[in-house]
Amino acid sequence: MEKLCQGHIDTGIVEGYSSEGLGIVRLDGAVVFVPGTVRGERIRLRITKVMKNAAAGEVVEVLEPSVERADPECPHFGICGGCTFQHLTYGEELWAKEQRVRDALERLGGTDAPVEPILGAKDPTHYRNKSQYPVGADGAVGFYQARSHRVVPIQRCLIQSEVSDRTAGAVRDWMHRYRVSPYDETTGKGLIRHIYVRVNAAGESLCCVVANGRQVPREPELVAFVRRAAPHTVGVVLNTNVRKGNVILGDRYRTLWGQAFLMDTLCGLTFKLSVPSFYQVNRAQAERLYHKALEYAALTGRETVLDLYCGTGTITLCMAAQAGRVIGAEIVPAAIADAKENAVRNGIENASFFCGDAADIAAELEAEGLRPDVITVDPPRKGLSPEVIMSIAAMGPERVVYVSCDPATLGRDVKRFAEQGYLAVRACPVDMFPGTAHVETVVLLSKLHPEHSDREPDSSMGSARPI
Repeated sequence: MEKLCQGHIDTGIVEGYSSEGLGIVRLDGAVVFVPGTVRGERIRLRITKVMKNAAAGEVVEVLEPSVERADPECPHFGICGGCTFQHLTYGEELWAKEQRVRDALERLGGTDAPVEPILGAKDPTHYRNKSQYPVGADGAVGFYQARSHRVVPIQRCLIQSEVSDRTAGAVRDWMHRYRVSPYDETTGKGLIRHIYVRVNAAGESLCCVVANGRQVPREPELVAFVRRAAPHTVGVVLNTNVRKGNVILGDRYRTLWGQAFLMDTLCGLTFKLSVPSFYQVNRAQAERLYHKALEYAALTGRETVLDLYCGTGTITLCMAAQAGRVIGAEIVPAAIADAKENAVRNGIENASFFCGDAADIAAELEAEGLRPDVITVDPPRKGLSPEVIMSIAAMGPERVVYVSCDPATLGRDVKRFAEQGYLAVRACPVDMFPGTAHVETVVLLSKLHPEHSDREPDSSMGSARPI
């Protein structure tokens, strides 16, 4: 990397994409990450930063553009840090995401399990049913600029629901009208920190205003502003968060008007969603994700299924109709309360739920002698701890269905599962977040029985069978 120094200008070919969606160019054997570029393009670039094992660059000129380059529809693209791939055709975006999953499973997971074609979205716009708008110290409402805490003011976002955008705009107008102060994270002063909106398939919405205090001025007027902008609002909630840091929600809620929850339908079931409950943000793609998880689980109606990180019980209850018994575990008390209500609401009697840390619950159930046939996991981005993986393996399920939101931690965990006798058999990426660099993946891990430990699993099988 001796030749590469800050300000150096060179010419190169974009070979692919990083996990963050940056173009990859190799110069003299060194990797240079260049945003806003497309695979196959020949570009002139300027080195902006030199690191120990790589460098960052910027486009000076696109000498030979790719046919997969698209004109970004959003005027904030490149400034707002929300979307990464608006300069690509949707087909190229799907290629990048599928390749990222393949690379992670092969290089980090050490597996050559077949990866099915990625399930792309039928409509890659306005898909988010949950929106979180930070409020800047200057009163701007929008989204953070890439790699900063500066809020870019945005009135219309191509991936958020239009109802959410209108609701956020109404709260912004209420703040301006009545001079309600925005929160300043550097001083800890000011009131309004975030605007949080959920929307369901019927177009109804729930608005939550996150404040640095238990009250805000002109609360009736806030409700009126929101209801005028979004007439199908079912409730307006105030959340109190007085802690410093980047955690969005506090622990205290107060309903200013209406109800503190939203109902939605998914996979033919009805779910109650409170503000902190986990729920997939892309409803249409979530149904395809869960159908793939059900396919991998290969249930016959007799199995016991344990679902770790169950949220409001979406995967758990989807599995219930095809299983003998399902058990869900989740650390968020409100989500477990919703999950129990969801089971009753849908007339599901073979489901039970426990509240607690996944590692603790898995260890407790293992100690009690629970032997589930199938275990499903849908962990946060950090993936599974070694303790959870060891507890899962100790319970001895025939199959583990892993739903991942981060290919890197997925690859790491697939390797750890292999060390415990569970090998990846099949995988399928699902594009839950069009326009962004994020991708979900469903992986089937199958138990390697001792009598067959000297051979590779049959990765071509149509459904999961003991190996």
